[in-house]
Amino acid sequence: MAVKNKLTLSVQYPDPRLQKILPRPLLRKAVQATLFAPAELTLRFVDAEEGRTLNRDYRGKDYATNVLTFAYTEDEDAEVTQADIILCTDVLQKEAAEQKKSVEHHAIHLVVHGVLHAQGYDHETDEEAEEMEGIEAEILETLGISNPYK
Repeated sequence: MAVKNKLTLSVQYPDPRLQKILPRPLLRKAVQATLFAPAELTLRFVDAEEGRTLNRDYRGKDYATNVLTFAYTEDEDAEVTQADIILCTDVLQKEAAEQKKSVEHHAIHLVVHGVLHAQGYDHETDEEAEEMEGIEAEILETLGISNPYK
C-alpha cells in the first residue's frame, strides 16, 4: 500500500454548481493519490467571470481556463507543497460535454493535473507533456478513471 502524505485541504465552492457531485471526500481522495510529499492545498471552484479575471490578472490571458495552479513552493526541496488550485466550473462542464466525459471524471482529471503543477510538473515541452500525461493516466487509473489522453 502506498504511503499517504500529510494533507491539509481546503475546498471552496463560491460557484456551488459542482458541490454535490464533487464532495470534499472525493476531492481529498484524488489529491491524496497525486501527492509525492506533504501538502497544504486549496481547491476553489469558480464561475467564468472569476476564472477569467484570475487568468487575465496573473497570466495575462483574457479568458477563463479550466484549471489554474498558483504554486507557492515549486522547489523539490520544499518540505510542504503549498498551492491554490482554481477550477472554472463553466469551462470544466463545457469541456466534459465536448469530450463526452462525465463532469466528475473530467474534474478529477483537472484536480490531478493541478496538483501535479503544484509539485513542479509542467508541460512546456513535448517531453514534459509526455511525462506529465503518463503520471496523470497512472493516478487516474488508481481512481477508476480511464486515460483521458486515449
